[in-house]
Amino acid sequence: MKAEASLPTTSRSSVRWWTLVFLAGFSFVSYLERANISVAAELMIPALGISKVQMGQIFTSFLIGYALFQIPGGILGDKLGPRLTLAGSALIWATTTIVTGLLPIFFGSALAIFVALWLVRFVLGIGEATTFPVGNRVVRNWMPASERALGSSIFMLGTCTASAIASPLVSWLMLRFGWQVSFYLTSLPAFAIAVAWYRFSTDTPHTHTAVNAAELAHICGAYDRAQEAAKTPFMALLRRRNVALLILSYVSEGYVLFIFVFWLYIYLVEERGFTMMRGGWISAVPWLTALVLTPIGGMACDRLGRKYGRLTGAKIVVMVGYGLSGLLLFFAAYAHAAWLSVTALSLSIGFLMVAESPFWATATWLGGGSVGTLSGVMNAAGVVGGILSTSLVPILVQHFGWLTALGSGTVMGLFCVFVWIAIREPMPA
Repeated sequence: MKAEASLPTTSRSSVRWWTLVFLAGFSFVSYLERANISVAAELMIPALGISKVQMGQIFTSFLIGYALFQIPGGILGDKLGPRLTLAGSALIWATTTIVTGLLPIFFGSALAIFVALWLVRFVLGIGEATTFPVGNRVVRNWMPASERALGSSIFMLGTCTASAIASPLVSWLMLRFGWQVSFYLTSLPAFAIAVAWYRFSTDTPHTHTAVNAAELAHICGAYDRAQEAAKTPFMALLRRRNVALLILSYVSEGYVLFIFVFWLYIYLVEERGFTMMRGGWISAVPWLTALVLTPIGGMACDRLGRKYGRLTGAKIVVMVGYGLSGLLLFFAAYAHAAWLSVTALSLSIGFLMVAESPFWATATWLGGGSVGTLSGVMNAAGVVGGILSTSLVPILVQHFGWLTALGSGTVMGLFCVFVWIAIREPMPA
């Protein structure tokens, strides 16, 4: 008792929470820089003299760079540390965004502009590939194991927010100032967060001067120096059963998520009869729903993990989230009333995002000192699922209709549930 009384009673500093705010900022800015062109394309296509097919190829160039550099990006974050890696990445986002607006000044022919724009968006994909693998590394370094799912959910809030407001924001900028200036202005947040992050952050809480002893004691379990020193070889990590199942299950996440990212607006306008303007506003409702439900998933995962074990807690949240998300997606397509469909779509993406943070928290528990590498592999699997749904959904719509197309997301959601049944304890601390 005397020993306990002698411990310092100073309240904890809150640096770890500010670090998570920065991570949410990174996920927000990264989505803004990738989404701006999808809105500006309406004016860019006639202005640059390129075709819609070419613009589709430019969209794809981003995904190619993004997918190819997920694993190298995670490895880079493990070797160089999150501070330098994320700051450098944000500078790439800012630079490529500005260059996108400048291209007509340097290139006169439509073909030259197409090639240059393809390369610029490819480089942007490379720069953004580090966001989530390295961000998950930050969560591992800065959050105790019992709070990592909550930390991951806060990280994801930036994506939900950007998904809801990026289209109206970029539309307003484009119509008010022109499409080129819209790129210049949307580059500013990337420059700002790069500088602010580099000045504020450190790779670990042990080296941050604002972290007091109380907060460091609370965090210390999240950053095991012995485990960090003994990084698992890449191929050995992939051979672990739970790791392989985690990566496989994340293909479902990409498949279902990209249905919302690329096809939600078109579905609302073409199938549900909303006007283009109203469809744009209504397409924000599912993302606002996700904004509310995402942290609930993180808190539930941490609470269940403390009671039943970390893996079991994550499993419960993922299985419930994906089961409900898949079923609601099918119900949204089947419902006759438009308002009922929108409600089901909103809850579907909401429950999908409820289950998002347990994936990333599980990667921190399984990855150990190689968490950035594992996160990169996992996210690459998600991108593969996204590319699959982006290609398959229009084919299904054309030949079988929207019920079958959205139903394919139901199948993938249930597939994820069954994969997680096979993931078992024990899990490393």
